[in-house]
Order: sequence, then C-alpha cells, then structure tokens
Amino acid sequence: MTKFLKFASQDFGVDLGTANSLIYQVGRGIVINEPSMVALNTKTSQIHAIGHEASRMLGRTPSHIEVVKPLVNGVISDFDMAQEMLQKFFQKLGSSFFRYRRAVIGVPINLTEVERKSVEDAVLGAGAARAYIIEEPLAAALGADLPINESTASMIVDIGGGTTEIAVISTGGIVTALSLKVAGEKLNEDLIRFVREEFKLAIGEPTAEEIKKTVGSATPIDERLEMLIRGRDMATGLPREINIKNTQARVAMSRSLRLIIDAIRDVIEMTPPELVGDTLKSGVHLCGGGSLLRGMDQLIEKELGVKTVVIDDPLTCVVRGTGVAIEKLEFYKNILNVPMQPKDIS
Repeated sequence: MTKFLKFASQDFGVDLGTANSLIYQVGRGIVINEPSMVALNTKTSQIHAIGHEASRMLGRTPSHIEVVKPLVNGVISDFDMAQEMLQKFFQKLGSSFFRYRRAVIGVPINLTEVERKSVEDAVLGAGAARAYIIEEPLAAALGADLPINESTASMIVDIGGGTTEIAVISTGGIVTALSLKVAGEKLNEDLIRFVREEFKLAIGEPTAEEIKKTVGSATPIDERLEMLIRGRDMATGLPREINIKNTQARVAMSRSLRLIIDAIRDVIEMTPPELVGDTLKSGVHLCGGGSLLRGMDQLIEKELGVKTVVIDDPLTCVVRGTGVAIEKLEFYKNILNVPMQPKDIS
C-alpha cells in the first residue's frame, strides 16, 4: 500500500502557454509538450483532437470542426476548452495520474486575480488536488538555474507565443517587470499582413510560422534566404505561389521587435541603479520560442549595450522551473501564491 501511495502521489509543473502547453512530472521530467489547441466538433460538442493533432488541422477543417485556442495573450479565453485540454493531456499519462496531486503553474506577470483563479480552477478541474501559482519569469529563472535567492540581479526576457515577459529578479522576488502582448503570434500576424499588402496573397498562420522559422531574422544576415510560399490570390481567388526573402520578413516584423526592445529598455530604466550594474555584469537571459529567431540576442545586445545570452533549451525553461518549484515545494513556497483550498476528494 505504501508503494502504491508513493507511486500515486506524483506532483506536476505546468506551463499553460498561449502557443504550447508543457507538463513536468516529478520523477519523469517533461511528459507533455504540445500545442495549446483543441479541435471541436460543433455538431456534437465533442472534442475531436488536441495538441499536435489539432494543430495539424488548423486552416484545413470542414465547417463543423473548429480549431480553438483556449488561451489568448497568456490568459484563458475559453475556460471549458482549457480545462478539457488539460484533462486530455493528463489522461495521456495513463495510470500514473491520479486526483490526489499538487501542481505548480506558471502564469504571466500581469494577470488579475480573476484570471489567476481561472488558471487554478482549470488545473483543479482537470484533476489536481492543489494548485500553486508561480510567475513565469521566476519559473524561467529557476529553470535556467539563475541565483534568484541572492542579492544580485538576474534579468529574464521570456518571448512566448502570446506575451513577452521581462523581469529583473533579486533576493527571491521580482523587482521590476513588464508584460507585453507582443510575442510570437504577433510576429506571425505581421507576416500575414505584409504578404497580403505587398503581394496581395492570403496565407494562414501555419505558413507565417514557417516563414518566421525558415527565413525570419531580427538583424541583417550575410546569407541570402528565400522561401516559396503558397496562398490564395486576393484578386482572382485562385492559388498562387511567390518567393519571400529574409529581408522582407525582417521588415515585416521590425515594428513588433522594436516594441520588445523598448519594453526591455523601460524595465532597465525602472530598475534600481545597483541592480542595473549587476545586470550589466550578468547580462540579459533570453528564453521562449521568440528567443530562437535568428539574431534576436544580437539585436538586444546591440540596442541596449548589455550582453545577451539564450538560455539552454529555451522552449522548456519555464516548465523546468515549475518542476524545480514542485520538487522543492517547501523551500520555494515563499515565491508561490497561497494555494487554493484542497478540493473535496473524499
């Protein structure tokens, strides 16, 4: 019986992101890393697919199948779908997931109490017994093994799907921070708009994402890159293909990238002078999917004059941090919100 209880009491860290949801299970590591998407059959109100399978359906479904993104800009916009998605992810773990469970969830900095409670409720409704909240920059710093409990500054820039979280952390807490609703999905929107206005061609989000990954860059590069893209001609309504160059993709994203740079500068300007000096020494630590854009670290370093490094495995940094927090819950309780009351699990 003791062995069973030990096996059944695994705890979890959850990064419920706008673009991707990741789950860390104590003793197993990252067990779920899938797009935050749900394909819903509107005729039957049944879930048709989640995660990778739902993502492959985006822009390719019949009228009665709707691909839903339960989170917008880091906030739950469709509570029922978010809870269903989490429940399905937990079910994928099989018999190793039981209801008697604690979870640490990473959330953006600027969520209201109502928005935080909706995240907690979604995780509780999906099967957890207790839910703790950690702000994403703190989780990212834990995942990057930065000295957050020391009286020195660590600066984190987490460029996710829906938000860019910027924070200076010292002595176990966030000193100054900003959350910006300009991130990976906004860059995709910029590319869609540019192709529509420049080439009179309509493309979808998956194509824009592919452009960003294949030829996108934050700074000029020596190599000439181009990509063949296909879409619908806006004049004739017929299929058409064009080549888009890396220089064009960079122009399309330049305004949003400038907003991110300006927000990082604002955080530095709000930071106490002594900690700014620490930041100059330790540098800016980049994570999130947006950190993988070619030259993103070089752009920040050039514009701000501060050494900038991309954290190892930047896509999983936040969920690894939630894993650290749940594994050492007693030690890190001071940086977590007070948990919701346990559900009635009798």
